[in-house]
Amino acid sequence: MNIKTTRFGDLEVNEKDIIKFEEGILGFEKLKQFFIVDPGDQTLILWLQSVEKPEMALPIIEPKIFKPDYIVKLVPLEMASLKLETLNEASVYSILTIPSEPTEMTANLKAPIIINNNTNKARQIVLQDNKLDLKLKMYKNLRSYITSFSSDDSKRTNVTPSNGATEVTDTINNSKEKPTPSRRPDLNA
Repeated sequence: MNIKTTRFGDLEVNEKDIIKFEEGILGFEKLKQFFIVDPGDQTLILWLQSVEKPEMALPIIEPKIFKPDYIVKLVPLEMASLKLETLNEASVYSILTIPSEPTEMTANLKAPIIINNNTNKARQIVLQDNKLDLKLKMYKNLRSYITSFSSDDSKRTNVTPSNGATEVTDTINNSKEKPTPSRRPDLNA
């Protein structure tokens, strides 16, 4: 299916890669369908792009990249709502806030996005742990990980931009790359 986006242009997305949020995302409860876009840069930042609203795309990242000791603990009702037996069946992402000065970017560890990898059913869940940050400054840790990270982006993507895709400027190193939708990054690639 061809999906028009403001940030990435027209993208060809496989129906099986559509992620469904029955409750939407906090602040965007009416938006129910998204997909993940990997812009193909070296930042490891992905984008949760809305299917219904072309201008809506949230920067996300796997928190284990910049905070290896991050642990998500879900109560049985939350696990059941996503039809999860174990968190090993899920991908966990933090939503980022990227201000005009990228070194001040923060990650929301308190309310991660949890995606069932088998069904693509997803929820943003507010965790009960009061020690988790809503706005964890994480630029230094991310930059440290990036400088030691090596990847072949072609192994992390499964969909290509359709005609008319635009270039995306990487806010961390100002390189230009063409965006590519992706189900999930393979950080071990």
